[in-house]
Amino acid sequence: MTNPAERLVDLLDLEQIEVNIFRGLSPQESLQRVFGGQVAGQALVAAGRTVESDRPVHSLHAYFLRPGIPGVPIVYQVERVRDGRSFTTRRVTAVQQGRTIFNLTASFHHPEEGSIEHQLPPRLDFPHPDTLPKVADEIREHLGALPEALERMARRQPFDIRYVDRLRWTPEEIKSADSRSAVWMRAVGPLGDDPLVHTCALTYASDMTLLDAVRTPVEPLWGVRGFDMASLDHAMWFHRPFRADEWFLYDQESPIAHGGRGLARGRIYDLEGRLLVSVVQVVDAAASTPARSRRPPPSC
Repeated sequence: MTNPAERLVDLLDLEQIEVNIFRGLSPQESLQRVFGGQVAGQALVAAGRTVESDRPVHSLHAYFLRPGIPGVPIVYQVERVRDGRSFTTRRVTAVQQGRTIFNLTASFHHPEEGSIEHQLPPRLDFPHPDTLPKVADEIREHLGALPEALERMARRQPFDIRYVDRLRWTPEEIKSADSRSAVWMRAVGPLGDDPLVHTCALTYASDMTLLDAVRTPVEPLWGVRGFDMASLDHAMWFHRPFRADEWFLYDQESPIAHGGRGLARGRIYDLEGRLLVSVVQVVDAAASTPARSRRPPPSC
């Protein structure tokens, strides 16, 4: 069976069908909608394919407009907004069955030496990922075995995910929870040496657990769900080079949820505590009617 990391690389390898137009596969999944990280990662690949390789991505801003349909290809149309001396800007529209489902603006920057260098230290001294259980193993420990559907999802998971704090399973366990969550992550296999692939793979991963910070104070990640959350918009700033197949810490928090929306922020560090990426996302946090039944955590 193909390694899930290899499948992720294949998923990010878009077909060019015309100048500035690319087509991406959308796997047939049991999910109700296409995973947002997939669309964001593929859109960034499309943008990057129109930019010189010496200009890495430095930021992206995206909006999720409609849910994507699993199993149906997505076409990415790239607009070359600007090619400057140091900065390049691209706008990408994702279309599925004739309807726009997503758009993204990405900025690329030729690296320059700056006179200002500083960084706040990480929030806490987090445990090393090797001392923590994989999320699937943590679920097996609690349930005795993974349900069949969840076992299939775990086998296809392209990232090894390890929660810094143990998963909370009951309403009683969340009474003392604040709106923070942290996970260690890395691809389950090598992703090659193309920096754009690593950037787009991490963009894919950035949407996997960020909802946890919004959900944790109000309901367990497993069990009956009273809120059906979905990403509305997503922004990322890339500060340093990195590899998505090496351990990175995703420190997440939600400063506010109000009016049917929740705000989530994330900071991504390497093992040495260097800040690699900053993430901000707004989610639709409206109550579900009726409440959802048992579903796996979004990261599994």
